[in-house]
Amino acid sequence: MTVRAAQDWGCAMTHDARFSIIPGWIVTDPRLKGLVDLQVLCLLGKHTDKHGWCRRSQVKMAEQLGRARSTVQASIDRLVDMGVLEKHVEESKDGRDSAHFYRVIYDRAPPSGYDFDAYQEVDDKENDPIAPASDEAPPAGTPAPPAGPGAAPPAGSGPAPINDPYLTAPSEREERERGRDDGEGEEDRRALERRFRKWWSTWPTYAVDAEIPTRRAWLDLTPEQRKACEERTPDYLAAAKASGRKFSKAGATYLSERAWERLGEITTPAAGGTTPERHNPYSRPWSALRLAELSRPPMPLTLTPLEAQIIENKPEKEDVIWRDKREKSAWPEAVRLNQAARERRPVAVPPHIVALSSTFDKVEVGGEIWEAWKRLHHERCWPWLPEPNGLPFVQFPALPDGIDDPDEAVAEALRQFQRQLIERRENDAA
Repeated sequence: MTVRAAQDWGCAMTHDARFSIIPGWIVTDPRLKGLVDLQVLCLLGKHTDKHGWCRRSQVKMAEQLGRARSTVQASIDRLVDMGVLEKHVEESKDGRDSAHFYRVIYDRAPPSGYDFDAYQEVDDKENDPIAPASDEAPPAGTPAPPAGPGAAPPAGSGPAPINDPYLTAPSEREERERGRDDGEGEEDRRALERRFRKWWSTWPTYAVDAEIPTRRAWLDLTPEQRKACEERTPDYLAAAKASGRKFSKAGATYLSERAWERLGEITTPAAGGTTPERHNPYSRPWSALRLAELSRPPMPLTLTPLEAQIIENKPEKEDVIWRDKREKSAWPEAVRLNQAARERRPVAVPPHIVALSSTFDKVEVGGEIWEAWKRLHHERCWPWLPEPNGLPFVQFPALPDGIDDPDEAVAEALRQFQRQLIERRENDAA
């Protein structure tokens, strides 16, 4: 059908349609951004013709949904990128904005990594357990074949078996669980997406990376490669930083190159080629590495369309949104270290950071100096320490003598630590 024919068909449609037709696979797709994407898709699906086409004004859609036009436009762009929507730009003769044509794509194959074919056989058995012997229909009037001469077997005394393909024998279920623990059961879409998000949030260029190519590179890995990537990325990052390298490699590039497999090639020149040692959370080296990461310039951040809309509607929330965004994304390495502390997982610390941590001193959890360090983190929008799991003390730079005010004392202790970091970098560069 041509666009002109689609328009003619659409003119005959009523705007009070009872149903909205959208592809079922999109409902559970983790790339949907909140409710707005589903609302936009359902609104288009409500007004489509039999070929899926409709012509809608973004301004009118925004009014119907109670959203900003920029929000609707951004949602349409995402749906197009996801492959569930096709857009045909309609230009008016006088150059003014014109409503565009949209087609909801019903029969398109799901994106890479979403293997619905694996469930097709089970679905067929459940909904049509008795397959026909032939696809050709018998001629009209042909009688059914006579039953065989033998009697049907007697029914058993027990209940009829349940024809449920989702029931699994205990032995098979245990084997499947073991496979899931080994990373082989990760093809569940939601679990795979959660793992991707968790890994990506630790990558230094997370705030500026493009999401679609990064996810595609993640899905292109085998289960064994993804597991190795998750396990070895922290060591790769620590070794790269210890070697003095500056990060410019995008997450998608790192994944496609499988750079963690070349971890042995990264050494620390200043430490005679030795590799970083692993240290437990809240130890002196771990605490020094966390402060060193927080002392780096923050990653550049931008507001999402949803965040921009919230600020536009409620300007008083701007400070809260920006603070939350900085604490979660501006210092991704510090966030990674905090996550390691929550999981009680040791991390690799470069030797020169270990050396700088020798002057760190104990700080009582919940005490006066603890609260002063907490206020300093809040002022700088730094992510604060996770719950120290009942430890009575944590490690921070030793306070200087002669300063009674706790806030001034911790600020000067931080400045001294940062000066030592700069001096060490200059010495290594020389």
